[in-house]
Amino acid sequence: MLNMNSILLCPHGGVVRIISSNLKVKVAGAPAALVTDQFLISGCPFQIPIGVGTKPSPCVTVKWITNDLRTKVGGIPSVSRNSVGICLTVEQIPQGPVIIVSTQPTVKTQ
Repeated sequence: MLNMNSILLCPHGGVVRIISSNLKVKVAGAPAALVTDQFLISGCPFQIPIGVGTKPSPCVTVKWITNDLRTKVGGIPSVSRNSVGICLTVEQIPQGPVIIVSTQPTVKTQ
């Protein structure tokens, strides 16, 4: 199960910050991450080529495509290492899957 201390990256190395609205359930001392939370990305260096130059097109957020099916907090599904998230630009253009580097090791979800 992901919590606010989990480490996630965009495919280009940008860091994902989890801002949780969950005030009820903590996992390993930090709020459990829910599919409805904000997953904000900073430091993504991605650029797309245009003509003779490039245009910045950084990943800025994560949209979860799959989440935990059985584990919920207040009726809202949690997210875990098995969940699939897509990193998006400000224009909502998919940039690739979020990379889950580390999670808390104590709670497993489905």
